[in-house]
Amino acid sequence: MFSLYTDAATQPQTGLSAGGILIIQDHQQTQLKLPLTATTNHTAEFEIARLGFEHLLTLTDQPESTTVLFYTDSQIVSDSVAKRYAKHYQLWVDALLAVQDPFQLVLTQWVPERENRGAHTLANQALHSAEDVK
Repeated sequence: MFSLYTDAATQPQTGLSAGGILIIQDHQQTQLKLPLTATTNHTAEFEIARLGFEHLLTLTDQPESTTVLFYTDSQIVSDSVAKRYAKHYQLWVDALLAVQDPFQLVLTQWVPERENRGAHTLANQALHSAEDVK
């Protein structure tokens, strides 16, 4: 079983986005900070969630017998996954659902930002790094 926490950060003035991924398995943490192509916060949240699941696929050779507890502080990501629909973000929803599909079970839980601090901190660090490069 994996616990996956994701968060995105976007600088509205520049359109730069970055994300953080925190994966916990057997009391071991994997932390990733990634620049994103998305230019709005909502699309960045979908993108980093998809990238989180893509990374999980590299960590297990048997996703069909793997459970993932997915935590996000993005209400739109959480709601859209539950409904399998988002009016303005359906392509992003479909991409996220497709990368979740190989797993036996994915339980999505919305959490307040204060309970997603690990991924939030990673996302902000990645955004600051991207701003320094630009």
